[in-house]
Amino acid sequence: MSDDASAIAENRRRYEELKRAGQGHAPRALPGPSPRGGVPLDAAAILHRETIPGGWYWTTALKAGEALRLSLDHGPSSVALVAWSAADPSERLNYADTVKVQWTAALRKGRVLFSDMGRVMFSLIEDSCGSHDALVGGSNAASNAARYAGGPHRNTRDNLVLAALKSGLDRRDIPACISFFAPVVVGPEGRLGWNASGRALGDFVDLRAEMDLIVALSNCTHPLDPTPDYAPNPVAVTRFRAPAPAADDLCRTATIEAVRGFENNAAAGF
Repeated sequence: MSDDASAIAENRRRYEELKRAGQGHAPRALPGPSPRGGVPLDAAAILHRETIPGGWYWTTALKAGEALRLSLDHGPSSVALVAWSAADPSERLNYADTVKVQWTAALRKGRVLFSDMGRVMFSLIEDSCGSHDALVGGSNAASNAARYAGGPHRNTRDNLVLAALKSGLDRRDIPACISFFAPVVVGPEGRLGWNASGRALGDFVDLRAEMDLIVALSNCTHPLDPTPDYAPNPVAVTRFRAPAPAADDLCRTATIEAVRGFENNAAAGF
């Protein structure tokens, strides 16, 4: 075994050891993906519908108990998301803690998204895709210029700056984003790649807000997407009232880390 392979194997062994110690109990098994095409929504629960054109952004306020459905009704695209607590925007989405606290970068149904205060901002209550990126982040002017001719093309970083300004914030308030429908894969040697078959027309994800939020979404091509042309498809967004979570709600009980996160929410009055 090479020195690099030995180091990878040792890091994996140590990671698994820390994971077992941190969890303290076996997490609940997560279900398979939601059916592609969407779980039907009660028409009375729908609050707003929006279509984000390719290359553009959208912002919304989201009350605790409401949810956003992001859906690829027009073909493959990637949607970058950032969020802030409406009560105190200095509390914001933290994808590093989302990965670290749950011991996985694989976001899918049953996972939660954490703030930088250890509280749960979103629960992934439905997900047909399971191919989301919490490692790379979104595009910027330089990454677009390096990949596409005929620019400049709109990019996620500049979109999020505009979204922050629109919400009374500025560029210093913007956290690193999570990108939905971005099938980033990590190879055995730690190299990042792209699995184009990991998303398809009809894929969707439902995100239930666990506190009052300010949300910004950007619909730009992901920096690892190998498609040669800059042509992100429109993305459909539906804001709706989510069903009230049951006592054994999967997202609230799947892992001890999620349980602690919701305890932190309760302690803060969320």
